[in-house]
Amino acid sequence: MTAPPHTQRQRTAEQETVIGGSTKVFSADQNQCNLSVVPEVEEFDYSKRAQWLRAAVLGANDGLVSIASLMMGVGAVKDDVKVMILTGFAGLFAGACSMAIGEFVSVYSQLDIEVAQMKREKRMVENNEEDVEKEKLPNPFQAALASALAFSLGAIVPLLAAAFIADYKVRLAVVVVATTAALVAFGGVGAVLGRTKVVRSCCRVVVGGWMAMGITFGLTKLLSSRGLEM
Repeated sequence: MTAPPHTQRQRTAEQETVIGGSTKVFSADQNQCNLSVVPEVEEFDYSKRAQWLRAAVLGANDGLVSIASLMMGVGAVKDDVKVMILTGFAGLFAGACSMAIGEFVSVYSQLDIEVAQMKREKRMVENNEEDVEKEKLPNPFQAALASALAFSLGAIVPLLAAAFIADYKVRLAVVVVATTAALVAFGGVGAVLGRTKVVRSCCRVVVGGWMAMGITFGLTKLLSSRGLEM
């Protein structure tokens, strides 16, 4: 005796699966729903890198450009290598302290604003969610340390480039070349980590550094010549 057509259609629309020794029947609709459910892949949020990346890149670029420009300015009027190196180290210490203090004050102000906002929303936020938000708050000490270290890292490049070269013109040329190479490296690293265009970022950083060094050298040379005429 054959099964009714309705029963046959029902069985053909079902699949039997053996799980743990027992047979379970899943309908075609259930299988289709299971196949359509694709696990979501959590993408990395690059905005989380914004805080430390901004502090590190800006600190390194500031240290590199400011100290290189300072050394170029001193080199425009003084060919003594000791004077150039001492001036560069003085600028390194002053700049690192300035960057650290400025970043600390800036991030601490941001922290105060976010904490005040969290307190205003405390009634609408559960305790577990509030703990998650606290972990996302900026760290002023971490930002200050990152800025100081990054500034020192950038500033040491022109200092090392000029420390062992006695010839005046060669020393200035080496400072420019070393600074340019470091600017390209910093710009490239920042672009890769931030998922931006590498060439555009490197060109922007290099042109800015050249302008700073050229303006500092030219104005110092001009002021020196005016002073000598007097």
